[in-house]
Amino acid sequence: MDNTFIKESLAEFIGTFVLVFIGGFSVVVAPLFGLLVPAFAHGLIVIGLIYTYGHISGTQINPAVTLGLLVGGKINVTKAGVFIGVQLFGGIIAAILIVVTMPEPAQIALLGSTEAFNYGQTVGVLTDDYIWTAAIIEAILTFFLVSAVYQSAVFGKSSNLASISIGFTLIACILAGGPLTGASLNPARSLGPALMAGELDYILPYFVGLFGGGALAGIFHTYVLNTES
Repeated sequence: MDNTFIKESLAEFIGTFVLVFIGGFSVVVAPLFGLLVPAFAHGLIVIGLIYTYGHISGTQINPAVTLGLLVGGKINVTKAGVFIGVQLFGGIIAAILIVVTMPEPAQIALLGSTEAFNYGQTVGVLTDDYIWTAAIIEAILTFFLVSAVYQSAVFGKSSNLASISIGFTLIACILAGGPLTGASLNPARSLGPALMAGELDYILPYFVGLFGGGALAGIFHTYVLNTES
């Protein structure tokens, strides 16, 4: 296997692991500090990760972003498949470590009870009873995020500030959608915590929304708002 491809895949694994670990823990403590914590934790870590690993793999760290790049012809099928695989795996490993490093006594000390421990899941008030409405919202928010990736990073319209554009878009989407759906915008961010919580009922609808929003953004910005020419 090509050494460059190995490095790219490893960067995607590490980057997604860091995003889910930081993002998941920010949701764990959100009941104590409010919505601003997960919103800014996710956005700021994405900005940092883009500067850290962007020169290696592009810091996609999100299967919906990778699919958006695939349908737009910016990445081949083999690379997209491997990237999505390592991204999902990185998210699962991060979710495992969130649980391992928060034993029940720590959960009680921090949150007052083990029932208050939320595993860092990306769920909101719509998730249980209005799951497909939640999925539509996730699709729209993911469209916004992948749009920022295309115009600011892929097409290079934000120069060295692409990470700021993407990170701030993520912050805004979480501030708007967090209470409603958890504002995942990322299949890897949702899957790991859901597995650890043993609550997978919402994953398929969320995946439909997340991957659908990413793919639509890839098609739209490639064939309608392409600014490369």
